[in-house]
Amino acid sequence: MLNIAATDASARKIHPLPGGLHLPDNKHQSSVRPIMQAALPKRLIIPLRQHAGNPAEPLVKAGDPVLKGQKIAQGEGLISAPLHAPSSGVVSAIQSLPAPHPSGLSEPCVVIETDGEERWAELPAPMDYRQANPAAILERVRAAGVVGLGGAAFPASVKLSPRPGDGLHTLIINGAECEPYITCDDLLMRERAAKVLAGIDIIRTLLQVEKTIIGIEDNKIEAIAAMRTARDLAGYEAMEIVVIPTRYPSGGEKQLIYILTGEEIPSGGIPAQIGMVCHNVGTAAAVADAVLEGKPLISRLITITGEGVAEPRNLEALMGSPVADLIAQAGGYTPKANKLILGGPMMGYTLFSDEIPIAKATNCILAASTAEAPDPGPALACIRCGRCAEACPMSLLPQQLYWHSRAKALGKACDYNLFDCIECGCCSHVCPSHIPLVQYFRFAKSEHRREEAEKRKAELAKRRHDARQERLERLEREKKEAMRKKQEAMKAKKTAAGGDAGDAKQAAIAAAAKRAAAKKAERATQGEAPKNTQGLSAAQQRQIDEAEARRAQARKTAHSEDRARPAAATESPPQD
Repeated sequence: MLNIAATDASARKIHPLPGGLHLPDNKHQSSVRPIMQAALPKRLIIPLRQHAGNPAEPLVKAGDPVLKGQKIAQGEGLISAPLHAPSSGVVSAIQSLPAPHPSGLSEPCVVIETDGEERWAELPAPMDYRQANPAAILERVRAAGVVGLGGAAFPASVKLSPRPGDGLHTLIINGAECEPYITCDDLLMRERAAKVLAGIDIIRTLLQVEKTIIGIEDNKIEAIAAMRTARDLAGYEAMEIVVIPTRYPSGGEKQLIYILTGEEIPSGGIPAQIGMVCHNVGTAAAVADAVLEGKPLISRLITITGEGVAEPRNLEALMGSPVADLIAQAGGYTPKANKLILGGPMMGYTLFSDEIPIAKATNCILAASTAEAPDPGPALACIRCGRCAEACPMSLLPQQLYWHSRAKALGKACDYNLFDCIECGCCSHVCPSHIPLVQYFRFAKSEHRREEAEKRKAELAKRRHDARQERLERLEREKKEAMRKKQEAMKAKKTAAGGDAGDAKQAAIAAAAKRAAAKKAERATQGEAPKNTQGLSAAQQRQIDEAEARRAQARKTAHSEDRARPAAATESPPQD
């Protein structure tokens, strides 16, 4: 081991990791057997949230036929990734089912009933990344749904798109695989070193970095030898393979960067802030598949191990394969099986059903015996021994974080750099009171995120309300201003034309009246009938005049008869 470590990068100084633990690695159980291709399950359950950021949106519906490698869900937003059908078959449902998550809650999933034919969809043509446009390479990686396979599942295309001001100069490749029991990265480097190195070369070509450092723990002798041999054969002399001491959690991103370079990432920061970027060896292999073969990320290596399985080994399994199927292909359960853990014993979480499917971030299924995962018993009071602070690789104060998290004093917990905690579990492992410290920190983080989300939502609602009120007030002001301008315009128009128009109108009326009076007087002098003022024709007027004359004559005759009637009344009546 020492000879292998000394043959490469002997000049590079290794910086001791603060805190951390020396743990029994228990890796021999699953590393003695070669990688085996997992059998095709009858049913695949594809969770729509298999990556950091927004869940993918389904592009298929129940009853749709799908082909292997066909896109079935589209990434939503920048921090997201598409999903592809791991095999050919028919979509039987899109429904909420238990998903691989610490909460154990159900999440939307696409369920595919496989047909056993493994018919591929049409894939993009292989790409010569040395001649291709960087944007085209990046799009190929994004479209393939590649995410970080070291556990965080952060979309790889985002980390491969540095901002102009980042000034990246170093690419760190994580081959440490420090957590006990897990050996999928170890076997990947042993058996597929050429593919891993090709992916690393694609990544460094995209990032245009000066240095490439591959960190591997010194307990992986065969992987170190295979990687160096493949590097020399491919002519990648610029890739520096550095052997680091085995110590948990040396495989953490911040810890590995510090061990290899001595550089510390600022609190709450990312490696790009110090000119570095870190990728896992599994991610590099997935990048190679996407660029060189056009294959999307539909399978991954996963370690099936623990005293609870008969034949611990590494399987290349399709995404969405139920845990029970993979356990069966590792020889099935043994009588020692006591607890099922998704992930390693330090950062994994307990599964309550083996019908849960695997996802892109799943690297291990641990069927642990009682001896491997003993029940710690009830938590006792903190005795302030300080062991948690000694073990913390981030140099935090877990005791203070515990008190504030337990009291839900989230602001004070953040003052102690709560979000710098990588949840490695070192503090919980050494706590003599068996306090589940990491669970408290996870709870505090989720509560803080929830409160921040509600605060942002409230602020957004307030901004929208204020904007609406301002808009309504502006419209009212504009309406009043328009009315005022209209009234002023009317007033100005009336003022400009009002005096002259009124005088002219009165003069016209007076002139008309004067002319009418003159004509009337003239007709009276000449004995003419008044002028027709009713708008009648001449014939109609004559008829009216004649009728009026007859009526006048009749009245004159009647008046004469009335005057003669009293004289006749005085005469004597005739005698018989």
